[in-house]
Amino acid sequence: MRKTSPTLRCALAVAVLTLLAASAGAQSLPTKMTLRFDPATTKINWTLKDILHTVHGTFQLKSGLIVFDEDTGTADGEIIVETASAESGNNARDERMRKDVLESTKYPEAIFHPEKVTGVVHDGQTQTVTVEGTFTIHGADHPLFLQVEASLNAGKLMAKTDFVVPYVAWGMKDPSTLMLRVGKDVRVSVDAQATVQ
Repeated sequence: MRKTSPTLRCALAVAVLTLLAASAGAQSLPTKMTLRFDPATTKINWTLKDILHTVHGTFQLKSGLIVFDEDTGTADGEIIVETASAESGNNARDERMRKDVLESTKYPEAIFHPEKVTGVVHDGQTQTVTVEGTFTIHGADHPLFLQVEASLNAGKLMAKTDFVVPYVAWGMKDPSTLMLRVGKDVRVSVDAQATVQ
């Protein structure tokens, strides 16, 4: 049986160790995914109940960009909505909402800062993931935990979620009057589309 020379054995050992180190390094590299949301195809709806009926309205997305590490789930970026874009189809009511409740001149933007994404969406599938972050509105930060139904197809991500904003508890004015009582919470639903980079 032919003996392997010490020099050859050493070279083989170095080669194997180098391959293992390279493999481990490749596995530990973070996999970044960037989601760029499209304002034109993103719909943000809200509902507010009063004693007579339910008011329906919309907001417009200004911009949205999320970058997250698929391995660790850590996320960064921001989704921005202009508060002055709030509409319900009633000009007088919308003017009061922007001026007295949202105070859009003083607080022109509502911003969601994502911090962690739990779950993975595979191409061609629909999954439910959770997104944790901070929602900044009316000059204050609030933790926000979202359940997001997401589907990925050919580089396009569709995402749906909804959440409740207890606007009075968060320091905004209660627009109720003696004759008209409105709810203290607003339900917001989002139907968004993003390009995956």
